Amino acid sequence: MNDDALSTLREDPVMAELLDRHDPYSEANWSEYERLCISIINQQLSTASAAAVKERVFSLLGDVTPQTVLAADDDDLRDAGLSRTKVEYLKNAARAFQRNDLTKEGLSEHSNEEVVDALTEIKGVGEWTARMYLLFVLEREDILPLGDLAVRRGIQQLYGNGTELTREEMREIGEQWRPYRSVATRYIWAEYESE
Repeated sequence: MNDDALSTLREDPVMAELLDRHDPYSEANWSEYERLCISIINQQLSTASAAAVKERVFSLLGDVTPQTVLAADDDDLRDAGLSRTKVEYLKNAARAFQRNDLTKEGLSEHSNEEVVDALTEIKGVGEWTARMYLLFVLEREDILPLGDLAVRRGIQQLYGNGTELTREEMREIGEQWRPYRSVATRYIWAEYESE
């Protein structure tokens, strides 16, 4: 993490405590397509359920690529824990990856909004999934994914003593972290997951 991000975030006393208490939330080094699959699998599932399904699906596929997903039998994917709808969504994403360059390099010149627009054209990829892609795959520095329940709950616990805050109030809190809201988000996740 760069020094500018640290000094910006340390101006917020709550965030300064998180920086001292945690390492930022991080993930394995997934390929772009694997990370999109993980986001699709995670949709509307608890963390534990999503992790179990992901493990079974990835084990079934071996090498998780658009080709292996398209070649996989739908019933086998369902037996691994995917709903019929999520099987369709993973295959939609596979076809989109075959048609378009949705890699970090391929999207490097696109704005955040252009990336969200391109990804949400894929049936099964919504705003939340696209924002996770911006944050984890494209590593954009200024993403505040308020569509993520853990981020909202984390902000409420840290800044609202657990009382409910509106998304607008959360956006205002996040303004002080600009242009490093992605970094702040990783620390909020680290705090939320430590409880």
